[in-house]
Amino acid sequence: MSTEVSWHVELAVRPGCLDPFVALTAEMVAATRQERGVLSYQRFVSDDGARVDVYERYADSAAAFAHLANFVRVFGERYAALVERRNFTVFGAPSGELRAMLDRFGSVYLKPLGDIAYW
Repeated sequence: MSTEVSWHVELAVRPGCLDPFVALTAEMVAATRQERGVLSYQRFVSDDGARVDVYERYADSAAAFAHLANFVRVFGERYAALVERRNFTVFGAPSGELRAMLDRFGSVYLKPLGDIAYW
């Protein structure tokens, strides 16, 4: 079984906050590039700028936990002022420590279907 953990988050951008959110995202991307174990860190926006979807993938729970701990400490307050989380779906088998942190975001957990060697 893979140790990778990933998630998809749907965000609603608060009115008038898309430009500040893009600027914050640039800061977050620069900081995250320095972190160990981040395999994918992407953002996608709807045509009207009202919705942003997040996709992040980590080598393991330790890398994901370290990222989230840093995110909350450095960016959490500014992030929450600009967007509202609508859905937070986690894929894989996060450790108990990571799951406890993810629970604060109202996460839904999905595990791999069957004993199949996915890639």
